[in-house]
Amino acid sequence: MIPYADIPVAYFSMEIGISSDIPTYSGGLGVLAGDTLRSAADLELPLIGVSLLYRKGYFVQRIDEHGNQYEEEASWDPERLLEPLPNAVSVQIEGRDVRLKAWLYRNDGITGHTNPIIFLDTDTEENAEQDRGLTHHLYGHDERYRLCQEIVLGIGGIRMLESLGCTGLRKYHMNEGHSALLTLELFRRSKAEDPWEDVREKCVFTTHTPVPAGHDQFPEDLARRLLGSFVTDELSGEVFLDGRLNMTNLGLRFSTYINGVAKKHGEVSRSMFPGYHIESITNGVHSTFWTAEPLRKLFDRYLPGWEADPFSLRYVLSIPTDEIWEAHQEAKKALLAFVNGRYQAKMDLRTFTIGFARRAATYKRADMLFADIGRLRRIAEKCGGIQIIYAGKAHPKDWEGKQVIKRIHDSMQAVKDRIRVCYVENYDIAGAKLLVSGVDLWLNTPMRPHEASGTSGMKAAHNGVPHFSVLDGWWLEGHIENVTGWSIGAGDTKREGMHENEVEEMYTKLEYIILPRYYGDPGAWVNTMRHAIAINGSFFNTHRMVQQYVLNAYFK
Repeated sequence: MIPYADIPVAYFSMEIGISSDIPTYSGGLGVLAGDTLRSAADLELPLIGVSLLYRKGYFVQRIDEHGNQYEEEASWDPERLLEPLPNAVSVQIEGRDVRLKAWLYRNDGITGHTNPIIFLDTDTEENAEQDRGLTHHLYGHDERYRLCQEIVLGIGGIRMLESLGCTGLRKYHMNEGHSALLTLELFRRSKAEDPWEDVREKCVFTTHTPVPAGHDQFPEDLARRLLGSFVTDELSGEVFLDGRLNMTNLGLRFSTYINGVAKKHGEVSRSMFPGYHIESITNGVHSTFWTAEPLRKLFDRYLPGWEADPFSLRYVLSIPTDEIWEAHQEAKKALLAFVNGRYQAKMDLRTFTIGFARRAATYKRADMLFADIGRLRRIAEKCGGIQIIYAGKAHPKDWEGKQVIKRIHDSMQAVKDRIRVCYVENYDIAGAKLLVSGVDLWLNTPMRPHEASGTSGMKAAHNGVPHFSVLDGWWLEGHIENVTGWSIGAGDTKREGMHENEVEEMYTKLEYIILPRYYGDPGAWVNTMRHAIAINGSFFNTHRMVQQYVLNAYFK
């Protein structure tokens, strides 16, 4: 039996990435949530995760021979991977009672401690057909569908926790604003003299994006129609801002602890939301989960106990360089076997391989590497050769993001006689594990200051893959030039011609610093790999991150 009554912290997230077999995530936000919950279980922090059960997932990405993305529904069987619970609760949507059931995932830590993750599901026989599908698609359909989901997550989530007997909860952590309606349910239930302050003391809010489109907002008339009398006159002034239900504003207004996900993002968030005290806790990744097997075995031999104490990865500097290199070569072989087998990519082990994998959004500039195709071809020919592996989905409604994928596809054709390039379809957790460990360099080119944190480079660092990135997000904290990787661009975001200057610096460092080190000075290259693990891996992990939440937000 799980001791629900003894759990002090509930962690709400619109998406949680546990494994590729459970497609309840789309990308970084959900994968971070999964890593957070894994570390909480490892550290024996009693914590319950709450999300929605997406029977049809986000989507399965297909890319045709012309570079066009198409979407297919995911298909998976919750009964094979999750445990149905007998508990059921209801929420009102447009005056109708919508029934919710729950599924349990037992999240086991390395010591044997188990934390529950609860997935809410409206696909029950008691519900009308339109309501049964409310939890089918992650980020699907329109504003109405999204707000219905957020009612289920926030309000329904609190009611499900009560049904499970979670009587000891002290903190409710909102991982982004999607779950912020839980604050209204807590307000409704409060018996305190000052219910506003009572709710604030219980809530923690983490904002993840400096991009305005990342903050959910809904028209007031739609919100009133769906929520009905749930929004009282007393709450109306707090809930609606400029005629809209702003979920980020709701999270900010009702939380005593608010944080961004990197030091720079904390600064950006304070400028976006003046009047709020916003801290920062830099994201991390789960060290054991994201470290490839060859390196895990190496760490087990030289650093026993590192899984429980990722800080000990700083002692990687004592591991012989030839053993680090051999472990990386094993990981690279696994990646190349995958891309050569599935895509006939014809990539080879000796050639320098660049990885770029993240959501295909315009501000991430995935095609920046092809800004000057002629120059890239000359660099590859002069310096010993380049291979490139891309991956990433565009949101089904993001036409510009889909055009980025198409431009990369067109560029692949333009360089194919000099540079082998592969675009991996349907990027998921399993594919990410191969990519972050198997490439030789991890590239990141966001437009500053739009990268809140970024965690893919942290995963690469755990595998000794150096980072080559614009100075934004976590890289401002993890970057030591020529030691843990390389930077693109200076910190000033106000320069004229910033994009052109960053393109120039990217090519220049590839041609004169990075490729010559890889091909011409293998000892120096492996030393960079070791420092990426020792300096970045030992700090940018979710064990450290969760400990910071415990000290600063949960039990302060």
